[in-house]
Amino acid sequence: MHQSITDTIHPYNLPTHVAIIMDGNGRWAKNQGLDRTFGHQNAIKSVRSAIETCGDLGIPYLTLFAFSTENWNRPKLEVSFLMKLLSKTIESEIQELNEKGIRLMVIGEIDALPDATRKPLQRALEITQNNAKATLIIALNYGSQAEIIRATQKIAEEVKAGNLDPKEINNEIFEQNLYTNNIPNVDLLIRTSGEHRISNFLLWQIAYAELYFSDVLWPDFRKEHFLEAIQSYIQRERRYGKTGEQIKTE
Repeated sequence: MHQSITDTIHPYNLPTHVAIIMDGNGRWAKNQGLDRTFGHQNAIKSVRSAIETCGDLGIPYLTLFAFSTENWNRPKLEVSFLMKLLSKTIESEIQELNEKGIRLMVIGEIDALPDATRKPLQRALEITQNNAKATLIIALNYGSQAEIIRATQKIAEEVKAGNLDPKEINNEIFEQNLYTNNIPNVDLLIRTSGEHRISNFLLWQIAYAELYFSDVLWPDFRKEHFLEAIQSYIQRERRYGKTGEQIKTE
């Protein structure tokens, strides 16, 4: 009997939450003498592959960095194309996500998105809101520093109103005011295209995440590359500030 590639991954110690910085679309297109937009179009195949791989392995949370607050500084035509591609992709993929029991979530300032992008996105969120098999989180118009400032402002308002004692502020309260409230912190962060930066992505949530950097450009990133990241992850010892000896005795 043919053995599935996922059969080689032991279910023990799999990450609960994987986040991906999907990098390299523009370079992928440039390498082939094409416009950057072709890279973004072909990236959809890699998104589908990542979702399917998480489903095959039983990883319940996947976050994809789709568009940052800084990406508005890109050429206007590219930004416009990305917004149209996003809305088109949501409309074409939402039925399958819903059938698979995947809940769609978005983190970021979605109110600033064009209506043509925001409206189908909101419909997709409503359609999948009760799904519980897995959660796909799209970071859209997202910046982690802005998220942290937003959380700080919300907490400050509670203190000012007399509803919260500053001495009571802890990790749990802070996390309740992040976009990712009720979502487990990231276990594994993957970045493609050979870049070794975090790029203002989930700075709080990756405090103890394992980092994996792949040289593969995102449009070429497929299941075998994802599984290489998973294999690397499960071979690591996560200490959370403790010694290796402490972890072994526990």
